[in-house]
Amino acid sequence: MELPKFLIADSSELEDALFVVHTEYPRFILNVHNDDVHWFEEFNKEDESTLKSESHFLIEAAFQFYDKEMDMLE
Repeated sequence: MELPKFLIADSSELEDALFVVHTEYPRFILNVHNDDVHWFEEFNKEDESTLKSESHFLIEAAFQFYDKEMDMLE
């Protein structure tokens, strides 16, 4: 089964928070209300330089996905 690249999630424990989950490597959860990012992967020193250059684009894509999904609800 193929998963979507991004998912929107929420939690009853964090009532005011909405999240975008990135399901591909490097996997992360983005809190769209405070921009916090939680990475699921463990990165070594070699990965960190790639992560720094790529993470900006991934997080921007996550926000674009969120905005598109919210616009479709209106």
